[in-house]
Amino acid sequence: MFIPGMRRAGIGLTALAVAALGAVATSPEPADARPKPVDVTLLALNDFHGNLEPPSGSSGTIAGQTAGGVEFLATHLAELRAAAKKKNTITVAAGDLIGASPLLSAAFHDEPTIEALSMAGLDYASVGNHEFDEGAAELLRIQNGGCHPVDGCADGTPYRGAGFKYLSANAFKTATGKPLMAPYAIHKVQGVKVGFIGMTLEGTPQIVSQQGVAGLSFADEADTANRYARELRRKGVQAIVVLLHEGGAQAATGGINDCVGMTGPIVDITNRMDPSIDVVVSGHTHQAYNCDINGKLVTSASSFGRLVTDIDLKIDRRSGDVISAAANNVVVTRDVAKDPKQTALIDRYKTVLGPVADRQVGVTNQAITRSQETLFGTSLGESPLGNLIADAQLAATDDEQNAVAAFMNPGGVRADLDAGPVTYEEAFTVQPFANNLVTLDLTGAQLYCVLEQQFVTNRTLYPSATVGYVVDPNGTTGTTAEPCAGTRVVRGSLTLGGTPVDTAATYRVTVNNFLAGGGDGFSALTGGTNLVTGQIDLDAFVNYLTAQSPVSAPTLDRIRTTAEVPAA
Repeated sequence: MFIPGMRRAGIGLTALAVAALGAVATSPEPADARPKPVDVTLLALNDFHGNLEPPSGSSGTIAGQTAGGVEFLATHLAELRAAAKKKNTITVAAGDLIGASPLLSAAFHDEPTIEALSMAGLDYASVGNHEFDEGAAELLRIQNGGCHPVDGCADGTPYRGAGFKYLSANAFKTATGKPLMAPYAIHKVQGVKVGFIGMTLEGTPQIVSQQGVAGLSFADEADTANRYARELRRKGVQAIVVLLHEGGAQAATGGINDCVGMTGPIVDITNRMDPSIDVVVSGHTHQAYNCDINGKLVTSASSFGRLVTDIDLKIDRRSGDVISAAANNVVVTRDVAKDPKQTALIDRYKTVLGPVADRQVGVTNQAITRSQETLFGTSLGESPLGNLIADAQLAATDDEQNAVAAFMNPGGVRADLDAGPVTYEEAFTVQPFANNLVTLDLTGAQLYCVLEQQFVTNRTLYPSATVGYVVDPNGTTGTTAEPCAGTRVVRGSLTLGGTPVDTAATYRVTVNNFLAGGGDGFSALTGGTNLVTGQIDLDAFVNYLTAQSPVSAPTLDRIRTTAEVPAA
């Protein structure tokens, strides 16, 4: 157990207890006779998302430097281990190592990423929400090995499974109440025990397709961490680290090793954790920070392998308690030698992938970004690329399914499109989830409710060009229980194809299967009827780019405010 406030002073529990009890019968032990603490180094990352090759654009820079790429990450990890005592170094991760990955990894069900991180020396990782993208059975295959049940071993070699251990203490099998994965691991270093508790985002069912979390339930992160911390203490473990796939964000003025104005779920979760928990390695928000929250060291290494958090622990040999904990986020620069084994792995998979990745599917005459415009002081506005994807989804379903509108969720738009030729790989990077399009019937009243729910979930649905409506910034926001009670969307302003929506009429609307299942909190969409499942969203996007090239960025005029549209 780490004693808050004693980190820098290096005062352990034994010293405090002696001071409190006063003199004892035996002679005081000379200071230099006390056993030296055990130095343990943790090297941590999070939200790698299969970025084997160096990510491009803004995703490939941090702290003013180009960063990332597993060839460089492996080298930096090796150098950091060499700087510490190699046997005392443990490499950990806080989830989302796979899922929402570039084509080079995703085309092989993320086996290349697992192989690369295993080779780079990863020891333990918590399970993130994206580890469930293909379901629990696939996650267990990723851990344990074996060829994919449908696609086999696509690269022609056996898949042996992860060389590290996935941990998840709060993802339970609903039928049995037992954890899906091991909840924790105990790692011994020079006679002292370090416990690692893996923690998955409690809200995973709201942001992963229902098929991905079928048969599972997810418990509160802090309550579960405290439960297993007690179990670890009963096993003699006093140094406890939580690998948590949930996070927060600091103010924009904060650097990668700062903790300025920290907000987000991580603050409440950490404050509710037991004092015996010493370190929280976090993730999910793709942010970088280095914090002390309620006496605990709390870190995050941004995303895509651009940072490694170097955490130094001093552990009392006698009590097993953490005496001090300090961290430093290190940029994974590209000015070091590439790890040759990682280069060979990348080359092998690129060869197997062949010409598919480089096939040109369209042309853009300008960069089309996923950035959202600001709508009355929030980010609840449109996105050029989000609108384009909605247009593509409508084009794929307007004839066969008689769809008159389409909506796209921001979380499904993963990258920007540069100006010029668009390859299949680039299109895939924008839409990597392989969601099916679903066309369903909604009444006009249900459509208004869906749009009101944007302000409850704090997420915009990007609309197709056929959609138009007006938002009142002074309107009331509904609740999770009653989203339809909101008045943010001006009644009578919603049009489809320029015609006002009749609340009693029925309309065919296209979304992806994630949204159709209530994903991102859009439960109002689950009330749709006459569902028809169509093609994969990526196929619709590729076909649209091909048919419409050269493609321009859509104008952002589908959602307007009352300031732009004065009352008649």
